[in-house]
Amino acid sequence: MPSYPAPAKLNLDLRITGRRADGYHELESIFTLIDLQDTLDIEPRDDGRIVLHTPLSDVPPEQDLCVRAARALQNFSGCLKGADIRVEKRIPTGGGLGGGSSDAATVLMVLNRLWDLNLPSNTLQKIGLTLGADVPFFLFGQSAFARGIGEILTPLALPPQWYVLVRPNVHVATPKVFAHPDLPRDSTPCAAPSFAALQPFRNDMQAVVLAEYPPVAAAFRLLQDYGNPRMTGSGACLFLAFDNAAEAEAVLSRLPETLESWCVAGLAEHPLRFQAA
Repeated sequence: MPSYPAPAKLNLDLRITGRRADGYHELESIFTLIDLQDTLDIEPRDDGRIVLHTPLSDVPPEQDLCVRAARALQNFSGCLKGADIRVEKRIPTGGGLGGGSSDAATVLMVLNRLWDLNLPSNTLQKIGLTLGADVPFFLFGQSAFARGIGEILTPLALPPQWYVLVRPNVHVATPKVFAHPDLPRDSTPCAAPSFAALQPFRNDMQAVVLAEYPPVAAAFRLLQDYGNPRMTGSGACLFLAFDNAAEAEAVLSRLPETLESWCVAGLAEHPLRFQAA
């Protein structure tokens, strides 16, 4: 069964510029892909069934984002084919890295080709948005400045960077963060976004998460010895950015073994951006 990558993402910068009437928050963010990735084995079936062979213990298969993505593509296209799907998870769940959304995007890209649908990327992005706000970015497939709830995407040039990524041993509840009374919701929108114009980077959710989740605050203090850590998404994962791999590896080697951590590289483009188009 052929294998396909589903890379994680980081929010290098994340600002909340307002709240919509439907309760969703208006965001501005810099998204980048990283080379920490899940691997999906996907093979078409002729009977229309979507079979997930590696269900998560706490998620019923029909609610899994991979299954929902395949179903959404079937419903949109009227395709009568099915798929066998296996997922090898490496991206930790609930850390702000977008693993489930990336898996869903890979399913959409691969089945679009395997089912001979040939839908354009912007159509896949519209389908992806029905699954989650991060899915369109993975389908967009390159570093981006995001607006709206994360679905209005513009390509953004980023310098090569490496990251020390850590995962505190706690699950951050995103709805709790968005509902917190102390969450900033009035950041000024950026008229001409660029890597330089948005410096210094920040995450408007970070202060709330550090106050509410002591394990995240403890990891943050530890990383402060080596630079200026930031949180990705609504957490709990934190990262430090470096201009070269050697510096990142040196810091990684100094972190305690009890703290789950990686050295990862930024990716300018999704590995499937052209292969699965």
